[in-house]
Amino acid sequence: MPLTLLVVDDDLGTRLSISDYLEMSGYFVISATNGQEALQLVEKHQPHLIVTDIAMPEMDGFELVKRVRSQPIFRLLPVIFLTAHTSTEERIRGYQLGCDNYLPKPFELEELGVVIRSLLERSQLIEAEWRSRINEPPSNHTSPSHKRHHFHSLSTTNIHLTEREQQVLNLLTEGLSNIKIGNSLHLSSRTVEKYVSSLLRKTDSSNRAELVRFALENDLIN
Repeated sequence: MPLTLLVVDDDLGTRLSISDYLEMSGYFVISATNGQEALQLVEKHQPHLIVTDIAMPEMDGFELVKRVRSQPIFRLLPVIFLTAHTSTEERIRGYQLGCDNYLPKPFELEELGVVIRSLLERSQLIEAEWRSRINEPPSNHTSPSHKRHHFHSLSTTNIHLTEREQQVLNLLTEGLSNIKIGNSLHLSSRTVEKYVSSLLRKTDSSNRAELVRFALENDLIN
């Protein structure tokens, strides 16, 4: 399944342009016009990342992030602030509340895409590491040299990839987005996402970072 991103901005043009760009990049995008709407969407959809303006009616970006961070489940949720207000005081306040990155308006969509991909990769690696740790056998039963991640229990002899799946997997390990993979293989982003979903299922991986790690550690890359 595509990763879910939440875009929050009271300006319709900005909201639509960001949403369209991210959807073309292979993400599932939900949007809100203010922090109050966004907070409800966060609780309902549990997005993988938030892109939000600061100055908005009803509830601004600062209050939104404050409330999101007050819930333990969302303490590591990546947040990007888009704002025309870039004073040192505001940046400090944002970082203190838990913002991961600032992009001043006007901004380039391509740069936003790169920042999002970087934050998501970091977030997924942290999640994968956490999941592997909680699934490791107790230390008094297994020596450190024999500790294995939970997804290593899947035998690679049972994994049969089609030629196209292999091509997509090879490009995924290079850190390419769906759009770039599609451009390289002459496929649409949605078609690439279908291949990625198939790869996740076949390798019993829960996200792309876990998939890439599994592929590298089990010599699945050609």
